[in-house]
Amino acid sequence: MSRMSTAAPARTPRLTAVIREKATVTPLELFFDLVFVLALTQCTALMADDPTWEGLVRGLLVLGILWWSWVGYAWLTSLVDPEEGIVRIAIFAAMAALLVAALCVPSVYGDAGLLFAFAYGVVRVAHIALFMVGARGDAKLRQSVIGLGISTAISVAILVGASFTDGPLQGALWALAILLDMGGPYVFGAEGWKLMPAHFAERHGLILIIALGESIVAIGAGVEGDVVDTGVVVAAVLGVVIAAGLWWLYFDIVALVAERRLSNAEPGRERNELARDAFSYLHLPMVAGIVLVALGMKKTVGHPEDALKLVPAAALLGGAALYLVAHVVFRWRMIHRLNRHRLACAAVLLALIALAVEVPSLATVAILAALLSALIAYENHHFAELRERLRRQVAH
Repeated sequence: MSRMSTAAPARTPRLTAVIREKATVTPLELFFDLVFVLALTQCTALMADDPTWEGLVRGLLVLGILWWSWVGYAWLTSLVDPEEGIVRIAIFAAMAALLVAALCVPSVYGDAGLLFAFAYGVVRVAHIALFMVGARGDAKLRQSVIGLGISTAISVAILVGASFTDGPLQGALWALAILLDMGGPYVFGAEGWKLMPAHFAERHGLILIIALGESIVAIGAGVEGDVVDTGVVVAAVLGVVIAAGLWWLYFDIVALVAERRLSNAEPGRERNELARDAFSYLHLPMVAGIVLVALGMKKTVGHPEDALKLVPAAALLGGAALYLVAHVVFRWRMIHRLNRHRLACAAVLLALIALAVEVPSLATVAILAALLSALIAYENHHFAELRERLRRQVAH
């Protein structure tokens, strides 16, 4: 008598994309995001090596390009399962290309410009190709992906051309590349896209945590030599207070309400446009603000007893102000309500830049930490009842 096997049949490998079913962010997505940590660190280092207005603009342009590459994968993995089929292998390939692009950042406006453009092109081609696989059988989504592919191709071509130029022309080409790349989904419409609201909101929240983590790394990188004196210790502690304040301002209520608002939006054009504007676009100035604060902290920890120069002072206080203003616009886009106290705090921070160039940088950091703490305390007291009600509603 023949022996019958009781073993389960081998699972057939999937060579296509599988539509996502679970809203939880997967380990592979977190793994992918770790490469973005290096990209953020490199952008901060690029600006720190050239602490001028031009250096600041150059660093933010690179950040904008890298951010948009990350955004593409946030949309992609909100449609297809990143750990099934060919998507897993393609994401690993995109990680390698993104790593190469991040390594090119210190010399991106010089010898490494062409390599950066090609590496960025690989990241975007993999993204578009996977989206086309996921869009099979969906004519509207396929049309949206084709439109995105056109704007992406033009943007990558401009970056290639920019690598053969320098000076103001090179900067202008970079700005044009970002404008065309990020403007694609706006020009070609948002009707065809699909996303999972809870996943999409969580993914953007996690990338803010990664940016805040990079700001902590910048504090450590700013310490010169192996001497950890009182000034360094105080600056480090205040840096954590600032990072915690930025975290609190987003995750205490904003992130919860934003996820709920996105989930309640009508599927299709309304939800897609809300996701595009509030998350893909408006989270960029939040991340940029954090990176600028990290730059200011890096300069402070190096010499806490000295006053900051104008550009690092503007980065530290202006970065925090940019972060708060982005919150104000984000809230307006989500629920059409104006957050006046955060807007007022941002105005105060900008006004304090004139003082920051006259007092020790440690004092400037202490003032920033105190203002953010006061803003949080005011909001918690003034909106205590509303805050508790919203948190209970979101929890249920």
